[in-house]
Amino acid sequence: MNIFILSIVVLIYLLMVGYVGFVAWKRTKSSEDYLVAGRNTHPYIMALSYGATFISTAAIVGFGGVAANYGMGILWLVFLNILVGIFIAFVFFGKRTRKMGHNLGALTFPEFLSKRFNSKFIQYYAGAVIFVGMPLYASVVLIGMARFVESTLQVNYYFALIAMAIIVAVYVVFGGIRGVMYTDALQGTIMFFGMIILIGATYWMLGGVIDANTALSNLVNVVPHNATAQAVATGFTGWTSMPVAGSPFWWTLISSLILGVGIGALSQPQLVVRFMTVKSNRELNRAVLIGGIFIFVMTFSAYVVGSLSNVYFFQHTGQTAVQAAGGNLDTVIPTFIAAAFPLWFAYIFMITLLSAAMSTLSAQFHVQGTALGRDIYETVTGRKGASTVMVARAGIVVAVVIAVILGFILPASIIAVGTSMWFGITAAAFLSIYVGAIYWKRINREGAIAGLVAGSVASLFWILFGFKKSAEAVGISKALTGHSVIVTSMPWPTVDPIIIALPIAIVVTVIVTYLTKPPEKEVVDKIFEGVGGK
Repeated sequence: MNIFILSIVVLIYLLMVGYVGFVAWKRTKSSEDYLVAGRNTHPYIMALSYGATFISTAAIVGFGGVAANYGMGILWLVFLNILVGIFIAFVFFGKRTRKMGHNLGALTFPEFLSKRFNSKFIQYYAGAVIFVGMPLYASVVLIGMARFVESTLQVNYYFALIAMAIIVAVYVVFGGIRGVMYTDALQGTIMFFGMIILIGATYWMLGGVIDANTALSNLVNVVPHNATAQAVATGFTGWTSMPVAGSPFWWTLISSLILGVGIGALSQPQLVVRFMTVKSNRELNRAVLIGGIFIFVMTFSAYVVGSLSNVYFFQHTGQTAVQAAGGNLDTVIPTFIAAAFPLWFAYIFMITLLSAAMSTLSAQFHVQGTALGRDIYETVTGRKGASTVMVARAGIVVAVVIAVILGFILPASIIAVGTSMWFGITAAAFLSIYVGAIYWKRINREGAIAGLVAGSVASLFWILFGFKKSAEAVGISKALTGHSVIVTSMPWPTVDPIIIALPIAIVVTVIVTYLTKPPEKEVVDKIFEGVGGK
């Protein structure tokens, strides 16, 4: 480890982040500044903040490791990330959310839903879902960065975990959403160029695009006999082809990793709130192209490099990437960077991952803090103003502590699983009523509450009793029924909770809405005033 080079790289990075965070702090004068950046964010900052929040070490390290195990089939997630996470999110959700959020005077996603349906229950229930559930996602992002620091710098994993959490907490607590978005834009720029260099260097090292991809395709004839026999038995067909349709391997790839994250992006509270930080639809239109290019480069690079790491490790060690990483998907990318690249590159790429982790963690901690301060504390007590910001800042500290504790106790290969679980939970709880809120004037408070509760409860039930990866880890189903899952016949143990819970939420929302009294037309028309316009 070259302490001199490392110190210079890290110092320059921290000085840049510190300066940007300081500027944001100086410009944060009110609760509206703290929660929605004064609603006048530049489209470049908004787009990069959205993208950098969307793409974290969970995508680069976690899903990069998944790509090493599942292969190029994960590239379908790139398509969904751009189509759903950027185009549909900005064009069909963002514009209506921005205008309706202005009409309602909403400052957080739960408050947006609450004011749309005139229900305080929705606000503190949604806030509780966020505050209780999001630490899982925050912890896996922390784990991704800590694993890379551990591998690259030979630093204790737990020390790296705690240090990362403290650095992020400081500028989120004081800078609010403006501090988060300004630093996100800086970190997103670093991430963008870092990933271009990584994929370019990987292809160059392996002889070019054609040679590298051909070598990866050819591994199917060699590797499965000594490395992935279990994967082959469950549907694996190679790193450049899709698994056998309907197989356990296929269900995990499609339902959890592709659909769970691809669809769940629409209902991420930390992403939705960014739509309310710009002043017009023009900013959102300009942000679509920036965000689309950013997301493509980040996800495509991570997934391709993860898959191609198998070629490098097989050529040098005769092992698959997962074998070389000791069976832990979360350490594949760190192990590959440490083994294949010079130390100076590892230091530079560490800044890319540090940016990815900090940009996402800052948004997560901010959303959890505002969920506690604005959506739970203020809604329950009726107190507003400075006390809300104080409670929000306290909530951020609590969220950081919980994420660190989970980082200590969560098992190996958890990053991608934890990410897809959180995205699935939010989709089940929020997506049906969010779509109804911005598109369906007939939906009422009763239908929204029913859909919110039904989706979140169904998702939690399947996590604890139906989805094998989570149910086995928790052990409640085993203790109560004697089986790790309640339905043991295939493919149900590999079916992600989003496949079960989201349809339930949609059906319950629609049925209860039609069985109860419609909302007052005058009230709804006022909420929808100008929605869909400029």
